[in-house]
Amino acid sequence: MAKAEKAAAVAELKNEFESSSGAVLTEYRGLTVAQLKELRTNLGENARFAVVKNTLTKRAAGEAGVDERFSELLEGPSAIAFVKGDVVEAAKGLRDFAKANPLLVIKGGFIDGQPMDASEVAKLADLESREVLLAKLAGAMKGSMANAAALFNALPTQAAQLVEALRVKREAAGETAEAPADAPGADAAPAAEANADTAPAE
Repeated sequence: MAKAEKAAAVAELKNEFESSSGAVLTEYRGLTVAQLKELRTNLGENARFAVVKNTLTKRAAGEAGVDERFSELLEGPSAIAFVKGDVVEAAKGLRDFAKANPLLVIKGGFIDGQPMDASEVAKLADLESREVLLAKLAGAMKGSMANAAALFNALPTQAAQLVEALRVKREAAGETAEAPADAPGADAAPAAEANADTAPAE
C-alpha cells in the first residue's frame, strides 16, 4: 500500500473512532464472504462492520485517543463494528451471530472511550436495548407518570453504569499497581487489565 493510501486509511479509521459511540473488535478468521455479508445485514445501519489492517488501526486509534489497551487486542485477522447507534443492540447482534458462527470471536472493544474485554462486551449485550426500554416506557405511560419517568431515566443509564463500573475498575487496578509494597502498615496489594473497504488484516 502506498504511503498516501496508508495516510488516507488511517484518517478514515480515526474518523470512525471519533464519530462512534462505541466499537467492538472481533477476529473473523475462517468466515466466508457470505457470512460477513450476513453479519453486516444483521447489524443494519446501527453499526459499520469493517475488516481492518492492524498496523494502520493501531495508529488511527492512537491518534483518536483510544486507550492503548484496545490496540493491544489487535492481533490476527481483525474486523471492527463501529457503532453509531445503540451500543447494546450492536453487542447483542454480534454476540448472537458469534453463537451461530463460532469462527467470529469477540475480543473486546470500547464504549465512550472506556476499553472493555470480551467478558465486559458480553455483559453489555445482556443489558436491555433502547427499543425494549422504549416499549416499557410506552406501557408505563398508561400507568403512573412516576413509573414512566423512572423508565425514561433508565434509558441512557444502563450503558452509563457499565462505563462507570469500568472506570472504577480501571482506577482501582491502577491504584493497586502503584501502591508501594513496603508502605507502613499496608498489606501487600495484588497487582491489577461494514463496507469492508480497508485492507485485510496482517
